Amino acid sequence: MHLVKLCLKLCATTTDVARVVQEVGSGVKNFKPGDEIVAVFNQFTGGGLVEYAVAKESLTVPRPPEISAAEGASRPIASLTAHLALSQSAGIKLDGSGPRKNVLITAASGGVGHYAVQLVKLENTHVTATCGINYKTPEGAALKSPSGQKYDKVIHCTTGIPWSVFDPNLTKTGKVIDLTPNPSAMWTFAIKKLTFSKKQLVPLLLIPKEEGLDAVVKLGKEGKLKTVIDSKHPLS
Repeated sequence: MHLVKLCLKLCATTTDVARVVQEVGSGVKNFKPGDEIVAVFNQFTGGGLVEYAVAKESLTVPRPPEISAAEGASRPIASLTAHLALSQSAGIKLDGSGPRKNVLITAASGGVGHYAVQLVKLENTHVTATCGINYKTPEGAALKSPSGQKYDKVIHCTTGIPWSVFDPNLTKTGKVIDLTPNPSAMWTFAIKKLTFSKKQLVPLLLIPKEEGLDAVVKLGKEGKLKTVIDSKHPLS
């Protein structure tokens, strides 16, 4: 069995946990009782708020001392989403070796957005970030870049912005990565694919994997990816 029994310690959200290993299954090779870990549970069934929980070894990584339990429990799904959107869907390398890109991140002050801003700055990019108050101005509602440049990539972390707003702001091969696609977005995605359009809307489907979780935890250890925690509250 490749399962790890975990004990609640300090912090746990519904799917993201930072805990202490209590027991391990017979097939577990990388963990032992007493290890501090970060793990991800199933997004649909959750289970992170119980006192004891069982996690898959394939979705569990060691928590380094540089990352607190609170930071560890806040990190997985949001940072994984940002990392996947940028590195895979948008094709941005995040290591400083790629060509310069002009990137827009909507809802940049949110959970996924604030990770996306930090991650994309690891690459050779010019970043435009928007949040709620920006959309109340004509320029903000139109998503115009202050630099006057068109966007190569858009990490779209909010809702309620139609393709017609993005389209005039994109380069000829611009791509919008939609993290919360609605039926209209899915229709646009299909039409762009069927017509071989160079401009694309790509709906993001998050499938957590160990290598992605390990990557965002390591970036936290190196101080390159930080979690903003406003406040903490006891579970009881």
